[in-house]
Amino acid sequence: MPIRVLLVDDQPLLRTGFRMILEAEGDLAVVGEAGDGQQALEQVRTLQPDVVLMDIRMPRMDGVEATRRITGPAKDGPVKVLVLTTFDLDEYVVEALRAGASGFLLKDAPAAELVQAIRVVAAGEAMLAPSITRRLLDQYAGKLPAGEEQLPETLSTLTERELEVLRLVARGMSNAEIAAELFVSETTVKTHVGHVLTKLGLRDRVQAAVYAYESGLVRPGR
Repeated sequence: MPIRVLLVDDQPLLRTGFRMILEAEGDLAVVGEAGDGQQALEQVRTLQPDVVLMDIRMPRMDGVEATRRITGPAKDGPVKVLVLTTFDLDEYVVEALRAGASGFLLKDAPAAELVQAIRVVAAGEAMLAPSITRRLLDQYAGKLPAGEEQLPETLSTLTERELEVLRLVARGMSNAEIAAELFVSETTVKTHVGHVLTKLGLRDRVQAAVYAYESGLVRPGR
């Protein structure tokens, strides 16, 4: 079965370009398009896509609010959101990640990178370059807690090794890099990450990174 993709962008020309790229791939199928967040919600309900390629800045309803409604607790389901932005430090990107996006990609990314990102997100993984994870969270450190507050009770459910893995995830390290850092296998790291997500009720490693900063476990800039 091909990966079903919904294109959401207020620029028809961009949607056409994305469609041409994606429909050239045998395992991807564009099932619909929307020009704003409100249309996106309607299309998601009707078409049930696997991945929504979501622009952030749109009229009527922006991509952040649309993402929140698609992936929020009340709507928890199989639909994944991959956010598109023009700037790599868009002021809304962190909010989109908090809202439940599984990653973000620049609109001028190479076609192969766009295709791979959709496949990664559809498989349940997160798509966010480690360097961008650090830059985004550091850039918006002022919006996050200073880290002086007491750590939340939920962190007490994690083992010491799981806390260590969460800190490394928050620093933007891949499973391979974490495995090398801790001298364990990638499979072991993946297991630890899975336990962290389950215990904290998080969707993916992107939300885990944001949670680590917001909880004060990791301090921005350190």
